[in-house]
Amino acid sequence: MWGIFVKEIRGFFSSLTGYVVMIVFLTMNSLFMWVFPGQMNVLETGYATMESLFAIAPWAFLFLVPAITMRMIAEEKRMGTLELLYTRPVTELQIVLAKFFASWSLVLLSLAPTLVFFWSVYRLGSPPGNIDMGGTWGSYIGLLFLGGIYTAIGIFASALTGNQIVAFIAAVILSFFMYLGFDFIGGLAGTGKMNLLVSGLGIDYHYNSISRGVLDSRDLLYFIGVISLFVISTRLVLQKKNW
Repeated sequence: MWGIFVKEIRGFFSSLTGYVVMIVFLTMNSLFMWVFPGQMNVLETGYATMESLFAIAPWAFLFLVPAITMRMIAEEKRMGTLELLYTRPVTELQIVLAKFFASWSLVLLSLAPTLVFFWSVYRLGSPPGNIDMGGTWGSYIGLLFLGGIYTAIGIFASALTGNQIVAFIAAVILSFFMYLGFDFIGGLAGTGKMNLLVSGLGIDYHYNSISRGVLDSRDLLYFIGVISLFVISTRLVLQKKNW
């Protein structure tokens, strides 16, 4: 399992894809936070806040995470190397987990440079440090788990096909539905308990909740539960293909 994990990390950085994904993510956030005029621009709003990053990142991840995961299993199928993995002393679940954690680690690495944004906003506060620390770190945790769900969905989509483009498109659609789809359905259900119940099945509801800086066990269980659901589903897909 560790060998597969290391292989995926090395493969990511041995091609231009890895660097392009991280550069695009950082450039997109930098432009909206510091260059483009508007409500997202930290300098124009005059508030020491990271809300711009946490508003943009889920949409950036919607495309960047599938770009990371689309090749994880689809490429193995296309190259015919998936069968070689089965000859190793690893189970389908271990293969899925190795690829999941490798992809999730890359998402974490793409988030790490944004700490420079945090430091800049921290220093720009009046007085320096006048920033909502609880909300900021809560949002970072929320982004990490959101990236985890997108990653699990991307691995699942990659297991369904041997075509990377198809895997990418499927992952984007599934991730978008999990992020906002339940909010749309909840809106059709009207207001009240039914709306809250349906909306609570979506990522956005729990992401906004954890971004307030309060680590509610219900939010954490939701993220872990959805990640586990797609990891197990991917394992079942691989088992079915191996029958």
